[in-house]
Amino acid sequence: MAVQSLYFSDRDGLEMALSNPDTMLFQSKAEADARDKVLELAENVALWLEKNVEGLSEDLAEQCAMSIAENKDLFAKAMKKPELLAEAAPAES
Repeated sequence: MAVQSLYFSDRDGLEMALSNPDTMLFQSKAEADARDKVLELAENVALWLEKNVEGLSEDLAEQCAMSIAENKDLFAKAMKKPELLAEAAPAES
């Protein structure tokens, strides 16, 4: 029997990672680190949204922030070519 290492982000937590293994458990540290960076970005974007968008609930700010963080490459390209956002396919839920 072989031993296998699995990685997850502390920001997700072990319980959450185990309940969502397809999206939160990784075969390499690099993949887990990438997930952690997305979560860190989402956390900071959510804080910014809550401070700068009046009336935005914490839950909605977190959902928007996660979508932005998960699609950061698209948003970076859209800074130069805004129509990319309108052309982009909707994210899968």
